[in-house]
Amino acid sequence: METIPTNLEDLQPGPEFGGVLACIDVDEVSPHDKITVLCAHQRQRSFHDAEYYRAIASVATDLAEDHPHHGHHAAADEIGVALRLTRRASETELGFALELQRRFPRVWEALVTGHIDLRRAKTISYSTAHIPDALARHVVDRIIEAAGGLTTGELKARLDRVVIEADPSGAEERYQDAVKDRRVIIEPSTDGTANLLGLDLPPHHVAGIGRQLNHLARSLKTKDEPRTMDQLRADVFLDLLSGKQNNGQGAIVHLQSDLDTLTGLAAHPGELNGYGPVIADVARQVAEKQQAAEWRWSVTDPNTGQIIHDGITRRRPTAGMRRSVEARDQTCVFPGCRMPAVDCDIDHTRRWVDGGKTCECNQAPLCRHNHITKDTHGWKYQRLPNGNYQWTSKLGHTYTTRNRSP
Repeated sequence: METIPTNLEDLQPGPEFGGVLACIDVDEVSPHDKITVLCAHQRQRSFHDAEYYRAIASVATDLAEDHPHHGHHAAADEIGVALRLTRRASETELGFALELQRRFPRVWEALVTGHIDLRRAKTISYSTAHIPDALARHVVDRIIEAAGGLTTGELKARLDRVVIEADPSGAEERYQDAVKDRRVIIEPSTDGTANLLGLDLPPHHVAGIGRQLNHLARSLKTKDEPRTMDQLRADVFLDLLSGKQNNGQGAIVHLQSDLDTLTGLAAHPGELNGYGPVIADVARQVAEKQQAAEWRWSVTDPNTGQIIHDGITRRRPTAGMRRSVEARDQTCVFPGCRMPAVDCDIDHTRRWVDGGKTCECNQAPLCRHNHITKDTHGWKYQRLPNGNYQWTSKLGHTYTTRNRSP
């Protein structure tokens, strides 16, 4: 069995690193080392992506000197023909390349060093496209170090939150402008079906409706029910809109916010479980209005982000222990999973049959998929003193899930 360099994880991507990887036959290394080699190839791929976009931007710079007024279009044409791209695709590639070079040099640097990959670079670009350059660079400065350790879903949620924190009044203005354009679109599909889309809706209402759809769909999923969960949710959605479904049971919506925001002394973003960061005004609305859903809330210390109190707005809450675990962890604690805790199983970190206690300190939320993964595929985990979770895979690699508190 072939061995890999002991310092492979520490080597920087580049031409020499590419030569090292070219000498490794991944089929001949141990299962544990295959993951290390895979991650090394990803870092090298990020380096090549950074150089690819640098080359595109360089072409645009050269042509801009010859065509001061039409340099962008000339570069897009040149690049599109060379790479066999459509006009739209070439303009998109060129626009992203110039953005990396001019708007986000730190993102490009993180890409060239392999700290992030192209997916994360584009997530940063997309999530900050609506804000001014200076604010966007400030946001990047705050998240770039952590970006490489987050999934794109986690990264987008972190970006959304930082954008709100950095410019709360601007976020409020953008929200109010967008919600004025709320609308429903009905469009036919090419398969003879139809799509019904609600756009620019208030997120707290959407989160409550989503929970209601999930709750009702799960209640219909018996062993004799042939429909999938997606099909059940779609059918419940149609039944609700047509007035055929009404069982009187609300879903669960969980809000986390600091006390200063709820009392109007600050405008920090809240966290709507299952959706993500919301502006302060939406957080206050969720806290003030019960409506048809079961609203759960957690008050956090604005300085530490730690939960100092939590509660529930209906008279018959779920078990207090489960509620506290859900308030503490917010989502499934498996690496990268963002399934809301209220939709998860509550798992014994140390199994009950092995002497694990039934207490908050030995319980954590796991979605059904990752609960099965943990029980059947050799994954193990433990809760660390700082509230993080450390996971060990079957192949012996360790991963840390950060505390999800804002």
